[in-house]
Amino acid sequence: MKKLGVIVNPIAGIGGKVGLKGSDGIEILKKAREMGARSEAPRRALEALKIIAKLKNEIQVVTYPDEMGADECREAGLEPEIIGSIESGETRPEDTMEAARKMAERGVDLILFAGGDGTARNIYSAIGSSIPVLGIPAGVKIHSAVYAINPHSAGEVASLYLQGKVVNIREAEVMDIDEEAFRQGRVSAQLYGYLKVPVERRVQSVKSGARSEQAEVEGLAAEIIAGMDADTLYIIGPGTTTRAIMERLELSNTLLGVDVILDRKLVANDVTENQLFDLINQHGKARIVVTAIGGQGHVFGRGNQQISPRVIRLAGKNNIIVVASRDKLVALQPHPLLVDTGDPELDRELRGYVRVVTGWEDSIMYRVSDDAD
Repeated sequence: MKKLGVIVNPIAGIGGKVGLKGSDGIEILKKAREMGARSEAPRRALEALKIIAKLKNEIQVVTYPDEMGADECREAGLEPEIIGSIESGETRPEDTMEAARKMAERGVDLILFAGGDGTARNIYSAIGSSIPVLGIPAGVKIHSAVYAINPHSAGEVASLYLQGKVVNIREAEVMDIDEEAFRQGRVSAQLYGYLKVPVERRVQSVKSGARSEQAEVEGLAAEIIAGMDADTLYIIGPGTTTRAIMERLELSNTLLGVDVILDRKLVANDVTENQLFDLINQHGKARIVVTAIGGQGHVFGRGNQQISPRVIRLAGKNNIIVVASRDKLVALQPHPLLVDTGDPELDRELRGYVRVVTGWEDSIMYRVSDDAD
């Protein structure tokens, strides 16, 4: 029997919807909880584990207690072996590292973990590249190349690997950024090492740091501004491409957060998910402007969790505007733009072709999917 290790970082991604851009550090975690934030990791882990549960009679599952895996495994219908100990409600990075070490000692064939870039770093620190791993994306940043494109894909890829239907392994980058600099609008990314992951199209690439050509970006910013409707909220997602819109309007902006404008004037900077929802409810009309992450293609679910499923539904699918340079799209081909909102039904609704604004009076139709194929 193949043996699967399961680790859930129960606080991963807790700062995303409230605009804290991460969950590293006790003070940030405390602040997120005070703001009413909830972790996405348990739910996203459960989505992957429900797929793996189809193999429950063919595999052995080893996990950590309570919210670090045992709860999610049992809810998915698995009967795991539980090892180690934790202080429930007060888990630490050291718990993740110890879990990975103990699972490696027990000879698991694959570690499936739910978390973000910090979790990937913890696992790399504990076991290096000694055994294959696969991440269920549940954090805010997800720059590392060790994650499946969404939880459903993580469950499918892990199942295929455990059945011997995926056999090739590659070394994938473990990247993380300085969260304090990130909150101040600076991206300071660092390569920490490599973890072994199954080779499969549904495992994402490392985030590209390349920037779009300035002329193209300025052109698409002018195109968006020229087409703005009066009396409509414009929700401007994070990124250097969308930042050009704010700069052209001479408005203060949050490079790594979400800003809101109305009639070309600033309404709010760096809003939370609750603030966005309330603003749309109060005003009635809104459009969402997002860009694709270079090298990965995600338009929702990576660094813009404030634009949540309920925010997207309230604004309306037809009020999403995607902007990207042609160079960025060419680099993605033949792969689609990706959505991983945390709501599989919404992800399916967002499938299809969308108009992507690529410059002044220039756009192309590009496919959106919740699957890498």
